[in-house]
Amino acid sequence: MRRALCCTTRLAPSAYLHLHRRLPGPNASSHPQGRSARRVAHAARDTASRMSASGKDGSCYTFGPIRVPSTQVFIETALSFGLVNLKPVVPGHVLIVSRRVVPRFSDLTSEETADIWNLAKRVGAVIEPHFGATAGTYAIQDGAAAGQTVPHVHIHVLPRRPGDFPNSDDVYEKIEQSGELPGERNGEDRGGRKGDEDEYGNGGGDGTATGAAGKKLDLDAERVIRTAEEMAAEAVVLAGLFK
Repeated sequence: MRRALCCTTRLAPSAYLHLHRRLPGPNASSHPQGRSARRVAHAARDTASRMSASGKDGSCYTFGPIRVPSTQVFIETALSFGLVNLKPVVPGHVLIVSRRVVPRFSDLTSEETADIWNLAKRVGAVIEPHFGATAGTYAIQDGAAAGQTVPHVHIHVLPRRPGDFPNSDDVYEKIEQSGELPGERNGEDRGGRKGDEDEYGNGGGDGTATGAAGKKLDLDAERVIRTAEEMAAEAVVLAGLFK
């Protein structure tokens, strides 16, 4: 009687290791709920990263700690955007802001540096004749000691006319005084009732207005805090100049 032959295949140690790595353990995260949780967390990180890089959060743009409604932005590029000013020093005083939220000029990449200045040049060349000006001031305050009130790189672009200041260099002091605070742009500091919020999630004021819309500011009788409607209307006009 012939014996049946039994053939046994031996695996190399490396093969056993390979198989072991592919087998899920008792606490493996291959469960659908685990995969779903990881996808949600990954998507949240991606969204936060895109918001930081783009400078935009839904219908708002990010300007340091300030949320700017898209209605107040009149031009944008891949790396920068232009917004109207809450407290313009002269007619046509606008801000050119880097999309990525960084406080210092040295934090910008070479591409961001070129883009923000190219956009400032483009905007200045267009708004200067629109406001009947014959010159322009381009100013950047790089850090708090230089007068920067919003910790986010931005360039002030101001159309200038002869005699708009008794001393032309006075404009830099006025630029420093024109800095805005969180809440001012969207009405938080205009006497809103405590707890009120606008559609952008900015909280209401505490009932003690420090600068009602249209009211002359103490530090400069010629400069006013503008309403959201006024800023939006100017943004529409300025946007039309670039079409």
